[in-house]
Amino acid sequence: MDAGPGAAPHPARGRPGAPSSATRAPGAPWARFSAWLECVCVVTFDLELGQALELVYPSDSRLTDKEVGPALWERTSPGEQALTRFPVFQKSSICYLSFPDSHSGCLGDTQFSFRIRQCGGQRHLWHPDDRHCDSGVPVSLQREPAHYFGYVYFRQVKDSSVKRGYFQKSLVLVSRLPFVRLFQALLSLIAPEYFDKLVPCLEAVCSEIDQWPDPMPGQTLNLPVMGVVLQVHIPSRADKPESSPPKQCGHENLLPAPVVLSSVHELDLFRCFQPVLAHVQMLWELMLLGEPLVVLAPSPAVSSEMVLALTSCLQPLKFCCDYRPYFTVHDSEFKEFTTRTQAPPNVVLGVTNPFFIKTLQHWPHILRIGEPRMSGDLPKQVKLKKPSRLKTLDTKPGLYTAYTAHLHRDKALLRRLLKGLQRERPSDLLSALLRRHLLELTQSFIIPLEHYMASLMPLQKSITPWKTPPQIRPFRQDDFLRSLEHSGPQLTCMLKGDWLGLYRRFFKSPHFDGWYRQRHKEMAQKLEALHLEAICEANIEIWMKDKSEVEVVDLVLKLRERLVRAQGHQLPVKEATLKRARLYIETVVRSLPTDLQVVLCSP
Repeated sequence: MDAGPGAAPHPARGRPGAPSSATRAPGAPWARFSAWLECVCVVTFDLELGQALELVYPSDSRLTDKEVGPALWERTSPGEQALTRFPVFQKSSICYLSFPDSHSGCLGDTQFSFRIRQCGGQRHLWHPDDRHCDSGVPVSLQREPAHYFGYVYFRQVKDSSVKRGYFQKSLVLVSRLPFVRLFQALLSLIAPEYFDKLVPCLEAVCSEIDQWPDPMPGQTLNLPVMGVVLQVHIPSRADKPESSPPKQCGHENLLPAPVVLSSVHELDLFRCFQPVLAHVQMLWELMLLGEPLVVLAPSPAVSSEMVLALTSCLQPLKFCCDYRPYFTVHDSEFKEFTTRTQAPPNVVLGVTNPFFIKTLQHWPHILRIGEPRMSGDLPKQVKLKKPSRLKTLDTKPGLYTAYTAHLHRDKALLRRLLKGLQRERPSDLLSALLRRHLLELTQSFIIPLEHYMASLMPLQKSITPWKTPPQIRPFRQDDFLRSLEHSGPQLTCMLKGDWLGLYRRFFKSPHFDGWYRQRHKEMAQKLEALHLEAICEANIEIWMKDKSEVEVVDLVLKLRERLVRAQGHQLPVKEATLKRARLYIETVVRSLPTDLQVVLCSP
């Protein structure tokens, strides 16, 4: 299936047209489509060119062979601003990642996913709707400003009409949303139809997606496509962590009855983790500490699902390290990840080519998994093995690591899972049990950190209207560790072990840095909101009596700045407070001389 190291992918000719200008301005072409997808790609295998990009839809999506700049804000008319959508990624990355490599031997239909870095770095500017959606979803499901997800449906079947003897083609959905379950279901509907009817089918599907409502957090949406209605619930921060799917609703009058997805993003954890159930807790620790890990799997489907399952087991904590569900030797970051001149990066890497065993021998943790078992008893569990036993060729399944777990293994969990399997319990119930265990483990670890962080917040009574609010006190690791004796994870978790050692290593990980930055940002916003409320509750007319015009104008400008931030959902402020702030601004402006009023009221 590979074109070989020397053959570079090229765009195939004959790309059909599509409506241009994919801005998110209301009523603009493809505005709703871009809330869900960046573009749809079709990759084929050309005997002369290798993997070739046959089609990109809509056609204004920018795929380049060289790294170029990120999306830009473009002024469309006086007083109007819209975000022109320029998804920017390399054609070669899309082409190579959309096909299993020659070692996988995938026949028939295969689904998998990948994640690629945006060329030109992070897209800093977002449409306000995107920011509002992100502010309401759990942090682990927020859009990524510097990466895209690719969801692939690959077909390889014998075809005597093709010179090579095989029909080989991939349909790829490119999105910033980590909704793997939703996009897998969508591909299952549209890919088989597309392979039969080609472009007209794809155009119709994209037009239907362009009619979908925005993925607003907390809403249950009905998404029609190809005569089927997919019903999904968009997760919200207000949702309680539950293992059971949301109740079906709003489809009494729908014909046909909708296909209800229990989740837009959760994989079947039990199925993904079957070969490593005995080591799930150790893998959870490796993920928590942001350790470099290679997953060598027999196919892109197994590789990508294992990597996504591993990175999801920290929820509700955001996974702050890099991860690649499927990675090949042709990737533009191959040299960056495989260099021996520096320590391995904090990446979870999913691969299928055994060549990586030799290339990444210096990585501290390598998980080799074999062919998945379709049914029956629990698959043979991979064994813990020392890295020195790693062989370049014919490496047997195992978790090759010198790491020693800080926490004792929960043997009761494994017994419950095995008993459920023996009683032929549905896989989704066993997945729910496993997910709840990992959720409670993560929460037990994080709750003491949350409590200590909350104690660093200034008291509300110390916030006064006309003084700069007090600062959040610094996080002192030693103070936190001392607090664990009375408020540690032992209060909510039965597992014994070296919790202190685990916290000490966690402090050095990217996940602590990411968690702390996020919590500090939220607390600073809360502090700013409380200060705004204090100003709005004060008597502003008394304050103005002995103030100069400069001080009054400065207050107007600061209130306006906070009002803009609050309206952009960056400050947790009640609507009543916003109304009062607007009223205060009007009152203050009216007290100023006419010339200053003109300046402050000008657009």
